[in-house]
Amino acid sequence: MSSISLFFRVHQSYRLKTYGSNEIEICHNYINEEASRKNIDRVAELCYLPSNSLLLSLAKEWKGKFKVAFSLSGTVLELLSRYRPDVIKSFQKLVKTGCADILGETYYNSLAGLISETEFSRQTDKHRDLVKELFGVEPVVFRNTELIYNNDLAKLVRQMGFKGMLCEGTVSILHGRSPNVIYAAPGNGDFSVLLRNVRLSDDIAFRFDDVSWNEQPLTAEKFTGWIHGHGKDTDNINLLMDYETLGIYKPESTGIFNFLKKLPELVLEDINWGFASPGEVLENYYPKDVYNVPQTISWDDSENSIWFENAMQNNTLKKIYSLENMVMAAGDEDLINSWGLLQSADYLYYMKDCQHRTNNSYPNPFGSASDAHRFFVNILTDFEIQVIKKSLLRHTRRQNYLTSELL
Repeated sequence: MSSISLFFRVHQSYRLKTYGSNEIEICHNYINEEASRKNIDRVAELCYLPSNSLLLSLAKEWKGKFKVAFSLSGTVLELLSRYRPDVIKSFQKLVKTGCADILGETYYNSLAGLISETEFSRQTDKHRDLVKELFGVEPVVFRNTELIYNNDLAKLVRQMGFKGMLCEGTVSILHGRSPNVIYAAPGNGDFSVLLRNVRLSDDIAFRFDDVSWNEQPLTAEKFTGWIHGHGKDTDNINLLMDYETLGIYKPESTGIFNFLKKLPELVLEDINWGFASPGEVLENYYPKDVYNVPQTISWDDSENSIWFENAMQNNTLKKIYSLENMVMAAGDEDLINSWGLLQSADYLYYMKDCQHRTNNSYPNPFGSASDAHRFFVNILTDFEIQVIKKSLLRHTRRQNYLTSELL
């Protein structure tokens, strides 16, 4: 029997203030509360609530035969808990049905996996703890930020207790092999690698309402026909897209919700096909080949340098992680949390000269790459000053304590 795993990436970052240089050492609050709240309200009403409601009805209708998986960042869970707890409850209802898995990931949707093993592990543990607290489950499959992946990361993720990892099914690595079977990472035991089916995922995520696409209109019947047309050697097809595809990037008027509503019935009409959670995939299928990735790949790998394409991004990223030892030495939880928040890859993306994935809308809240960089540098400058002051204060207190002990 062959199966489909339907993954949704759910992430929103905090909106930052247009922080001026005149605020340095005066204002230490970097979050634009109003903008953050408005953004979460928008995605909650247009995507999260209607989508969760639809998925819940499908879960009840198909009584365990329909499955989905969510990759929920720590920041989106924070924002929802803060501004829209009703959405948290709707996700909890889904998880309780047994139809929804939660993936592990970096808490802040960060690039820590490329730079700091210690910080990557800290964020992953922090995310795992929050998922346990909110949903009572422990993730077994990991999805790194933007599907960033290589052999070394796979080994680290396995050491952290995960049984598998989701990454991009890259043509240049597959060399004609199918992305629809389970792979192993070289020298990494029984750790499984699940590959995103790029074409089928992007048919929904990007081409669904593209009037220039020769497959328009994309109906659930047509898409299911493509699924069922795969050969008997197919184990599992991984479909991963942003959750905001439903209702935000593809408005309800495009028919995207009706497409999803029809999909389970049409897929399950063929007794040789079903839906599987990531955990079930690991139980049902054994790796058939090795997926060897010595060099880093990512989601939409043709543009895997979107966070490093210019000096603004490179310098900012270096500066953020140059503060790691000082932040940790300061021993202040508020500073550690602020530092984590500032690591979000979104802020580096806003510094990109030209936005990518043009079929979807990723608006820059700062208006331009240069403005995004300018305001962020001001924030980092103030943050670094606060860290230095805290470190000096802690050092002084320790010296005073040691002196008093000697006396």
